[in-house]
Amino acid sequence: MARIDVIMPQMGESIVEGTLSRWMKRVGDAVKRDEPIFEISTDKVDAEIPAPAAGILAEVMVQEGETVAVQTVVARIETEAGAVAAAPTAAAPAPAVAAPVPAAPAPAAAPTAATPMPAAPAAPPPTPAALVKSGYGGVANPAAPAAVTPALASAAAVREAPGANGGAETAEERLRRKSTPVVRKMAAEHNLDIGSIPGSGLAGRVTKNDVLSYLESGTPAAAALAPPAAPVVAPAPAPAPVPERVVQPAAAPSAGAPKVEVWPGDRLEPWSRIRKLTADHMIMSRRVSAHVNSFFEIDFTRIAGIRARKKQEYADRGVSLTYLAFITKVIADTLRKHPVVNAAVSGDATIYRRDVNIGIAVALDWGLIVPVIQHADELSLLGIARAINDLGERARSKKLSPDEVQRGTFTITNPGGFGSYVGTPIINQPQVAILGVGAIEKRPAVITVDGSDTLAIRTMGMLSMAYDHRVVDGADADRFLKDVKSTLQSFPESSA
Repeated sequence: MARIDVIMPQMGESIVEGTLSRWMKRVGDAVKRDEPIFEISTDKVDAEIPAPAAGILAEVMVQEGETVAVQTVVARIETEAGAVAAAPTAAAPAPAVAAPVPAAPAPAAAPTAATPMPAAPAAPPPTPAALVKSGYGGVANPAAPAAVTPALASAAAVREAPGANGGAETAEERLRRKSTPVVRKMAAEHNLDIGSIPGSGLAGRVTKNDVLSYLESGTPAAAALAPPAAPVVAPAPAPAPVPERVVQPAAAPSAGAPKVEVWPGDRLEPWSRIRKLTADHMIMSRRVSAHVNSFFEIDFTRIAGIRARKKQEYADRGVSLTYLAFITKVIADTLRKHPVVNAAVSGDATIYRRDVNIGIAVALDWGLIVPVIQHADELSLLGIARAINDLGERARSKKLSPDEVQRGTFTITNPGGFGSYVGTPIINQPQVAILGVGAIEKRPAVITVDGSDTLAIRTMGMLSMAYDHRVVDGADADRFLKDVKSTLQSFPESSA
């Protein structure tokens, strides 16, 4: 008999820690190789982690709710000696990571919007400006950052840099440089160099508490004396770069939340990590963007006919042809003609995205997540329908990778799937627009036949779009939606 280590996996290059949210097996249970044994939550996605080998779960070293660094040993499986050789070898954990890392308080509870520091540090300080969650997951899309500040630019510059001794970068050096997404965002907002902040985490890694203490000490002003650099904007027909402006809202999302009395018979259920992230992200978005909504009614009768004729053909290829596939296809093609809707805000500048990456909101029993169809404008209707089916199924089974919920440039949410006539969605930061699809159903409508108006039964549905009025004017939004409506109502069957 032998024991092999089960480690906290690295779910993406920027992921340096994860929260073990649930054990699916208990000590003493038999496990099969590749059978899910625990779930993890990162700041980007939830996932089920399979066993590296078959055997008995002999020891659990990290409990539910604990957040530890990647490569930390979370459990050990007792297995036959022969099975060990067949099992994949786990990467050796860095020294002193066998126990949970004393990192910042569980990132699950870290708010994602910003607050200024209190005048007197006697009370526990609220989260500083900077904790702007770019991502959705669950819930947002973290790979679409705002501007790149000097601190972030320097971090990016050393990504492939050698270690301090001139040789290959050590695991400890890489872990310290990586820090966490929350810490990097705080440093970016306050124009801080993470390398100049004393770290109390593993291998000297800077934690959220280290940054808070650093800000309270009054030293950030000295660290921020470095001349500001212009934001780095991806090659695109964007306006001239403008130095990033740090905006500090008056209060964090949860700062003013009242404590409500729990009455006898009530059931109090703490929020899950994904619920907290969604709540903070939505409140931050409402605070940051000037939300305006436009509504267009669409006649889907033509598409309903195409769908009826093509539905079996798609089913034979393992794909469900939905109205959402048609809508996503038209949106992707139309965004190319209206770049201001496929944009992001960076301080006082607009980033016009080169790629068209469509996020599709998926409702889960435990929250909401937005997987992204990369380069959607390059896909056929069949390709988009297949991507929607695949991403939706893997989102519900927790099989998405972090890369599949990042880099969105526009989001579509489909409340009509639950019967809602129309909705007013909240923008998925840092994007500037989101489309809501209402229920598509048969309704009476006035149509013109041979020059005469008549009442007919048509397949109708509402599209609503929330957009950021800081960047997208009402005329821009309505021209975009007018083109979407026209294309949907005249969709060529040859494109199906």
